[in-house]
Amino acid sequence: MSFVLDASACLAWIFNEPGQARVHQLLHEEDCLISSVNAAEVVTRLAQLGQPEAVLRQVIGQLQARCLPFDAAQATEAGLLRQSTRHLGLSLGDRACLALALRENAVAVTADRAWLPLAAPLGLSIEYIRADSH
Repeated sequence: MSFVLDASACLAWIFNEPGQARVHQLLHEEDCLISSVNAAEVVTRLAQLGQPEAVLRQVIGQLQARCLPFDAAQATEAGLLRQSTRHLGLSLGDRACLALALRENAVAVTADRAWLPLAAPLGLSIEYIRADSH
């Protein structure tokens, strides 16, 4: 089984927030993937916090998750997901994560509780990393 990490899950791990232990476990014990869109979100957040460029250029490699390109098929799927996720306010990054999880038949891993109602309609497993802490 593969796990697709949303930027929120990665940031929880980086900032030692609730759910970080689960992300750490996944990164060290499972096949983890991240969309290049979500990788860009992680780097963007760290850049906003003033991290030096050298750190920003290394952070994605340190995640120990395979960073997969956001290709035309995922772009189409993410666009198609807009209609079914609009009411939850999901961003392009959120939909990129879901599109990759759908393509790879993987579990989408997030720190965003709003995703949970999407599991059944999308036929997708979604793991909320903060379930025990919130």
